[in-house]
Amino acid sequence: MCYFNRLIVPVSHAFDIGDYRLHLPDQLAWENPMRSGFEYGDWPIIVWSAMDRRPVMQIAHWEFLSPWSRTRQALEASREKYNTLNAVGENMLESRLYKDAALKRRCLVPSSGFFEWRHWKPKGAKKDLAFPYFIYLPDRPVFYIAGIWQSWTDQETGEMLTGFAIVTTAANELMEQVHNKKKRMPLILDERLALEWISPGASPDRINEMVRTGYEAQKMKAYTIQKDFRTALDPVLAQEYPDLPELVNLCS
Repeated sequence: MCYFNRLIVPVSHAFDIGDYRLHLPDQLAWENPMRSGFEYGDWPIIVWSAMDRRPVMQIAHWEFLSPWSRTRQALEASREKYNTLNAVGENMLESRLYKDAALKRRCLVPSSGFFEWRHWKPKGAKKDLAFPYFIYLPDRPVFYIAGIWQSWTDQETGEMLTGFAIVTTAANELMEQVHNKKKRMPLILDERLALEWISPGASPDRINEMVRTGYEAQKMKAYTIQKDFRTALDPVLAQEYPDLPELVNLCS
């Protein structure tokens, strides 16, 4: 889940988090605001700089890079078996792959909204149909999703990459309706928790607490979009589907 993200970059190319202002790196060519994790491309992340004693933004590769994959070829082969675009937050500290990053290398993934599929079986149908939704925060044009990161070096070519994974958690009341198969969602953090997430020194117990801090469903909205949103000029164009049950209104 959460394999499609959207980011509308401010005109200033800057993001505010608490009292800090961060600038988007110049090398990011932002022609399309929607990206798929399965492109294994670049996305901005925010990390804590011990040298500067403040958050900094950098470009990273969307995929957590296993230290056991020693070459680019090995990385690509591992994708056939393991998906490391997301990390299950509740299990990170028990994971051989993710534990060290969860303890020491946490990051933030800026977003303006993400995409997820809702499954529904029409009357008389033999199988479920999948309908895409766009989920966003009306009061936060750019918000922050928890992530973890890892540096990696190709042992044959010397190529160096920083890779990351989005951290997921149990779905809230809204996302239980949208992502109604697995009932998961990205770990969305308010500004206070976002700064705490990337700050060094958090204990394992505190990390587990933050992972289980659900974002309020009443502060989120979701609506159906056209099925070809991945190639459409406007991927968040609203689309009505006849007979698809509406989401329960959580804001009343």
